Amino acid sequence: MNRIILTGASRGIGYETVLALAADPRRRILALSRNFQRLGALQQEARRLHPDTQVFIAEVDLARPLPPSFADLVEQTLGGADVLIHNAGLLLNKPFLELERTEWEQLFQANLFGAAELSRRLFPFFQRNAQSHIVHIGSMGGIQGSGKFPGLSAYSASKAALACLAECLAEEWKDAGIAVNCLALGAVQTEMLEQAFPGYQAPVSSSDMGAFVADFALNGWRFFNGKILPASLSTP
Repeated sequence: MNRIILTGASRGIGYETVLALAADPRRRILALSRNFQRLGALQQEARRLHPDTQVFIAEVDLARPLPPSFADLVEQTLGGADVLIHNAGLLLNKPFLELERTEWEQLFQANLFGAAELSRRLFPFFQRNAQSHIVHIGSMGGIQGSGKFPGLSAYSASKAALACLAECLAEEWKDAGIAVNCLALGAVQTEMLEQAFPGYQAPVSSSDMGAFVADFALNGWRFFNGKILPASLSTP
């Protein structure tokens, strides 16, 4: 479990997850984001904290089709893949009656379709391994029966679909030794939370959640497969 790919790595939980993973120099980490400048800052910070770290970066926008050369990039930088963390996400806080079809499509492309394509493209790498782990970073807003909030219908619906996809892939790919789980996060102090709930102070920091996500990605497959697991102290 030492070859790790993580999306949405340029800020918040993704950024902190990479830093937590980078503490072990045996791990080779490919951090993806559409913001290459922030990725560069992440790589520098990882090297400052852990001089022997192996953090690689690539500009990838999951709202667009993956480049044909993506598999070559993974092979050249990591030599394969053991862990994939789908952390990238797009949030829009807007009343349902004001949402345009293009906005629904934009959220589902970033939060679901891009993740699905990435998993499909990486399947040959996972299939080589005795065991692999795919982790979807979902939201309590996408859990049936949880509290919902005005303005987040498109975001919550896309995260509900991401959670269901984890269950489906776990069943389809279990014979290939690929575990797939979803962490449904509650309120974490990030830029995205501030966007959705201005002024709200979450009970969990992004660094603490990043450490939790890193550990779960490396070890959660030993105990769970096809599960949607709340990781929440508040919503929000």
